[in-house]
Amino acid sequence: MTTKVTDPKVTLDRQGHVSYLTIDRPAVSNALDLDAHRQLCRLLDEFEADDEQWVAVLTGAGDRCFCAGQDLKELAARNRSGIQPTSLGSGGVSGSPRLTERFGLTKPIVARVNGHAIGGGLELVLACDIAVAVDHATFALPEVKLGLVAGAGGAIRLPRQLPPKVALGHLLTGRPMTATEAHRHGLVNDVVAATDLDACVEAWVTDLVACSPVAVRAAKEIATRSRELSLEEAFAARYPWEEKRRTSPDALEGPAAFVERRAPRWQNPS
Repeated sequence: MTTKVTDPKVTLDRQGHVSYLTIDRPAVSNALDLDAHRQLCRLLDEFEADDEQWVAVLTGAGDRCFCAGQDLKELAARNRSGIQPTSLGSGGVSGSPRLTERFGLTKPIVARVNGHAIGGGLELVLACDIAVAVDHATFALPEVKLGLVAGAGGAIRLPRQLPPKVALGHLLTGRPMTATEAHRHGLVNDVVAATDLDACVEAWVTDLVACSPVAVRAAKEIATRSRELSLEEAFAARYPWEEKRRTSPDALEGPAAFVERRAPRWQNPS
């Protein structure tokens, strides 16, 4: 059950096996204050725990900005009050673990980048598995211009997802990147006109939901956990979701459905 909140800043819409999460603060470019972080964290907890939910789509309200990152007015007020600033990660404050720190999340997340992804907004995109962006979107980590660092994973993930000099060029200067550049460097999967955004996102969602959910989780787990291992280490490592897949009904259902020329009937993983 979704927790009722008096001031919803992040909304959830479940459709079948898909959870649609929307950061709903368009008046402040969908910036995330601590309360919004807490709400998003609760909804991600529900998504992770619900076996019926196989895929999540994350977006921002409106058509201008996906997410502008941290609410800087709130941050400045916290600084004035003497609260010690955090560094890498959320420091365990309320609203943790955030998406950027859910290292064991094996359910796929699709970023519907409906506009600019700035600071923590880009860090959310970096933490997603698939990203579709409108052609007017821009991507930037401007933290160094404010005496900050991209501590929600930007300084760590950007050099892992882009060529090193490209990543450092943007990370050390805060220069923005166009959607076309982001696509060319592999930061997003597709760039489309605003009128085609929903159709493109739904095409990815449809493909994800058509696959065995336990196999998808196993594949993501293997790809994520083996990234820093040698080939020999990667083959020898243990992957809990792969062990579940190997012994799951889906491992038998897929080949059977193929032979019988019918659509497979997947089970909810648990």
